[in-house]
Amino acid sequence: MLVKELYRREPMGRFLCSGHSGETEYGGISSAVLIKPSLKPDPLRPRSQHIIAMAISTVFIALNQKLFDHALQSTALSLLLIPLIYVIANEFIRSKARIAKLDGPRGLPLIGNLLDIRVNAAEQYRKWAKKFGPVYQIQLGNVPVVVVNSSAAAKALFGQNAQALSSRPEFYTFHKVDSELPESKEWKAVCKDSNRRCREKQILSDTAGTTIGTSPYSDSLKRRRKGAASALNRPSVATYVPHLDVESRDFIKELYEYGNAGQTAVDPMPMIQRLSLSLALTLNWGVRMSSQKDGLFKEITHVEEEISRFRSTTGNLQDYIPLLRLNPINTHSAKARDVRNRRDVYLTALNRGLDERMANGTHKPCIQANVIMDKDAKLDKAELTSISLTMLSGGLDTITTQVAWFVAMLAQRQDIQEKAVAAIREFYEEKQPMCDAEDDQQCKYIVALVRESLRYYTVLRLALPRASVRDVPYGQTIIPKGSVIFLNAWACNMDSEVWSDPEVFRPERWLEQPDAPLFTYGVGYRMCAGSLLANRELYLVYMRLLNSFKVEKYDDVDHHPVSGNADPTSLVAMPRPFRAKFVPRDINTLSQALRTTEEKS
Repeated sequence: MLVKELYRREPMGRFLCSGHSGETEYGGISSAVLIKPSLKPDPLRPRSQHIIAMAISTVFIALNQKLFDHALQSTALSLLLIPLIYVIANEFIRSKARIAKLDGPRGLPLIGNLLDIRVNAAEQYRKWAKKFGPVYQIQLGNVPVVVVNSSAAAKALFGQNAQALSSRPEFYTFHKVDSELPESKEWKAVCKDSNRRCREKQILSDTAGTTIGTSPYSDSLKRRRKGAASALNRPSVATYVPHLDVESRDFIKELYEYGNAGQTAVDPMPMIQRLSLSLALTLNWGVRMSSQKDGLFKEITHVEEEISRFRSTTGNLQDYIPLLRLNPINTHSAKARDVRNRRDVYLTALNRGLDERMANGTHKPCIQANVIMDKDAKLDKAELTSISLTMLSGGLDTITTQVAWFVAMLAQRQDIQEKAVAAIREFYEEKQPMCDAEDDQQCKYIVALVRESLRYYTVLRLALPRASVRDVPYGQTIIPKGSVIFLNAWACNMDSEVWSDPEVFRPERWLEQPDAPLFTYGVGYRMCAGSLLANRELYLVYMRLLNSFKVEKYDDVDHHPVSGNADPTSLVAMPRPFRAKFVPRDINTLSQALRTTEEKS
């Protein structure tokens, strides 16, 4: 078999050797060789040129094959070595990041303990406390996290180090994705009149993009907390009673009407959501959400629910595994940006509506208007919006979920209803379904019922995480500055050192131990500023609900706080959807009271 080639010189000194089934090029030389039997030499070219061309082509083919094989080997080796080197290096970094002299589960390379806590993190932390003690560390990815699981430990850490544990960590999904958004018309409207620098990348993670509860410690946070404290102290809460009266009346009215006076089983969640949302809108902007049919109702409840998911400390893997952020089709980040944009739209509409009413002199007293008219107030519009977001998300996240769990429990526990109604009868007759809104928690059993529902159904199982602003001593350990600390409010509320029967729903415990600790609102400097308002609202809603209706089971819903949790990865523990019947205790009296409700509304 002879190797023959056709040889010619191309312009710019390019040699082309054709006859091969393919073509290869090195620099300015392209070659191709075809192996054929009995191909005669070209008689017009000297034999030496044929030999030289054949040799060059053979060398090029061999070199090309060698380079190709080497490239494949190098690529394969790189595909194996690079991940291995990354895992080894990352494991070294992860090991060095652990807090010295603090025990805890080691976890897996790259992900740490994330796999262990994907379902019901708070309960898993509670179980680990039996092995590692009330305070231990876990690692979420490379991030070491101190978890506090007992009442005594919580008091020692958060009570004695309130200032040192006054900040919040910043998470990629909730704090950073928002801050990477391009400027929008809605955001520019918020910043337009601010007297501070309002570059979006900085301010979104510090003010309007976050609630007070999720903001890191800063001078801005101190101003906002002061404003919120003024709006939520005891005298201020007393002025909100007329709003509580109207919204709780409408709540009873909707249960009556949608439930066809107890003949039709209904899902109470939309009624509960409207109650919480309307109260938040009234307090902040001076407007009501009078109907579930309002288009804004579905939009706000949906968007706020989605944003709550992004606040979860366990549901966003990219917060702890930076490699996941490099995904070019990261739908998680895209979704976060989408809901943020949608929230900007209705916030801008609410703010603009208030501005117009204030200009026309038709606005009603509300938190935003009070601050805007206060010449001594040092809050700009972005900070004011942050306060409003706090009220909005706080009501929808916690009060809504708390009432939902309570109703689910009532439908299954007729004995609790009977005890509660008997206690209410000491103050109100059956012919007084709308208990006095001015009643400042006189019925002690209902107060105990509120506290027990807050304890047993801890809706924020893991209170919003803290970040240390300086080193914190604890036992033989120093928790370094910048560390992340989780308060497992669920475990603290179920502490067997405080209660002999923590896993039993028993309101009487609060009559026996009225000063016992409750961790649902958090503890220390960053505990919930709205607890007084929340307690007053829950008391009135529970009183009117129990005095107006007998709640009857329709769906056999699981109301256990662990097994009944609809989404254990979410920030807020919520029961699964259910229906119940709300049967009027005295239909004539209730219908008459509801006619009065229409007049008040």
